[in-house]
Amino acid sequence: MSDLLERLRGRGWRVTSQRRVVAEVLDGDHVHLTADEVHARAAQRLPEISRATVYNTLGELVSLGEVLEVSTDGRAKRYDPNAHRPHQHLVCSRCGTIRDVHPTGDPLADLPAEERFGFTVSEVEVTYRGVCPSCT
Repeated sequence: MSDLLERLRGRGWRVTSQRRVVAEVLDGDHVHLTADEVHARAAQRLPEISRATVYNTLGELVSLGEVLEVSTDGRAKRYDPNAHRPHQHLVCSRCGTIRDVHPTGDPLADLPAEERFGFTVSEVEVTYRGVCPSCT
């Protein structure tokens, strides 16, 4: 069983065949699919699944905090199931591929007190950009 599906079952999420397939499609370390890609892969496993069901399920998963919605450079939103382990993203500026990265250190500690302007900072998002090996 997938990590995501296990977490969802642990939360008492009602697992229908459609929801199970969406969770299984999303499962993995570096999965950052668009809603349309999730639908296409889910339809290979369950041909009758509708696009609306996929979109609704993704919305639920984001609301539950089990999946992150990632937007980069005005491209289509992507869905990241790695919501429970702190990480940053490495994005290819040509094809849009996204990879999870786990840099060492604390990015919050890199922001000097005088640059916080009195804010109580609760989270940090860092996006690394470059060109992936497939695009070079």
